[in-house]
Amino acid sequence: MAWPPSATPGTKLPPQGRHRAATRSPAPGGTAAVFLGLIFAASAVLLAQTANSEPANSSSQKQGSSGPVYAGSETCTACHEDISQSFAKSPHARIAGRKGWEERACEACHGPAAAHAESGAAEDVKNPLKLAVKDTDAICMDCHRNEQTAVGRLRAGHYRNEVACTACHTIHQTHEDLVARAPARQNKQCASCHSQVWAQFQRPHAHRLREGAMKCTDCHNPHGGFLSPSLRTVSANEPNCFQCHGDKRGPFTFEHAAMRMQSCAGCHEPHGSANPRMLTRHEVRFQCMECHSNIGTASGTIGGLPPAFHDTRNPRYRNCTICHVKVHGSHVNRALLR
Repeated sequence: MAWPPSATPGTKLPPQGRHRAATRSPAPGGTAAVFLGLIFAASAVLLAQTANSEPANSSSQKQGSSGPVYAGSETCTACHEDISQSFAKSPHARIAGRKGWEERACEACHGPAAAHAESGAAEDVKNPLKLAVKDTDAICMDCHRNEQTAVGRLRAGHYRNEVACTACHTIHQTHEDLVARAPARQNKQCASCHSQVWAQFQRPHAHRLREGAMKCTDCHNPHGGFLSPSLRTVSANEPNCFQCHGDKRGPFTFEHAAMRMQSCAGCHEPHGSANPRMLTRHEVRFQCMECHSNIGTASGTIGGLPPAFHDTRNPRYRNCTICHVKVHGSHVNRALLR
């Protein structure tokens, strides 16, 4: 590159030449660089101001200007000493071991209580007993949602009929008193709502709930189940009847179809009956004829295969189980005779 005569290397420029060189227009892009530098400088100032103001903001949050303010369990104990002592012995006291709730187990269910501790007003704190059912259940499900006992909660009649968890559970009590466990006490609690079912247990032939030998939850899951009406299951998927009546389970070589198609309730009234063996009909022949009466003949006889010799006008054929003794299923006889 050739240097101009006035600016050859080693030649000093005159004062006016130096002035012209200093005031030369900036290179392309120089204005943009200066503008970006100003933006970065302004951003740095704003960040520094924000960082300096953070301690004040966090301090104001702790003082209650924004966000929830917790009082702590010790503050609750000052007024609710009897409840706190009972709560310390209950299973729910384990909430204090969860991260973030070490010193405020009470407020895990009742919500931030600083305002309530200052005013003493009941409306300044949550009371699950007085909330709407969906709000009460939401508090309980925060911890119990993934537990096995609540797996069918959304399918249960208690949920559909808006029965809150607190209707059966006393939250602050010990493990034994958290829910009624003794048969007589539990049956009484269930009967307070299910009076029509309790009346069925007063019939002559019934499961032994009145004697306290059984309780409602032996057969039903109050939190809900996948069988209607919230029946418990045994052996993975069978009705809970087989928990006690295992000899009727099978599998049998020759099955009575009613056992598989209608379950036990097809012939028996599970809560109680006026008929022996808790049958739905007062005579065995009428019980059997609900399914087997469609094979009649003009002579008035019934039977499974011809020749039909079961003439029910004869008393000897009126009690089917005299001959068909294996009504639940047989291993040796297709006609369930033995």
